[in-house]
Amino acid sequence: MDTSQLFDVADKVVLVTGGAKGIGAMIAQGFVANHAKVYLTGRDAAAITAAVKALSASNPRHTPVGLPANLQSLDECRRLVDAVAQREPNGIHVLVNNAGATWGADIDSYPDEAWSKVLTLNLHRAFTLTQLTLPLLEKAARPGSGDPARVIHIGSIDGLRVPALSSFAYSASKAGLHHLSRHLARELGPRGVTSNVLACGPFETRMMKATLETMGDAIREQNPLGRIGAPEDVAGASLFLASRAGGFVNGAVIRLDGGLSLVSKM
Repeated sequence: MDTSQLFDVADKVVLVTGGAKGIGAMIAQGFVANHAKVYLTGRDAAAITAAVKALSASNPRHTPVGLPANLQSLDECRRLVDAVAQREPNGIHVLVNNAGATWGADIDSYPDEAWSKVLTLNLHRAFTLTQLTLPLLEKAARPGSGDPARVIHIGSIDGLRVPALSSFAYSASKAGLHHLSRHLARELGPRGVTSNVLACGPFETRMMKATLETMGDAIREQNPLGRIGAPEDVAGASLFLASRAGGFVNGAVIRLDGGLSLVSKM
């Protein structure tokens, strides 16, 4: 059994939402470094351009493609998928639903618009993009071959446990995403597409910046592995799910947190 082939993602077509920053950028970097054809999307066009430039410099033979889109808008989601379909008539192998938002406020002041923003992007659009890209995923899928097409959702340990922070819409959206993924796994498996979740703990991202500045040392101390996540951790888990090695994984929620959610009081 050749492990270089077992974890090979070369020439696979991958769409990463929120791929210019944070965990999305870490995942994109992993796929580009391993010779996949990567499409990045997000609402920040300047950040997309910068990410494409940086990733191209790291691997000039596998330049990613940037397709800015505001995924809060259904029309923008449709435009994005149409653009990918025009470039990839043979379909895509992997969809990474990573784009997300959070909102923190105490329960007395938590605004109604927070629910609309967070639930739309974190949960609703994960379904929307899976639905819209399904024809492309089915084109690339090879049912029965051991190498189906994949949908990878970026969830959170805050969807598995109750966080201490007042991020009501965020934790609810991630719990919903985890269950949506299981539902999709049952529905899409027979169509040659798997659906799995990486439930991420703390990583060095803009979303986590304030929390890590105030509680980073305590979080590291509580983690059984004594640290927070590194880019290699989430990139490696994504590559596993997208490669032949992860071809029989369907409906899983993988805790990617070093064991923090098992012991943390935060």
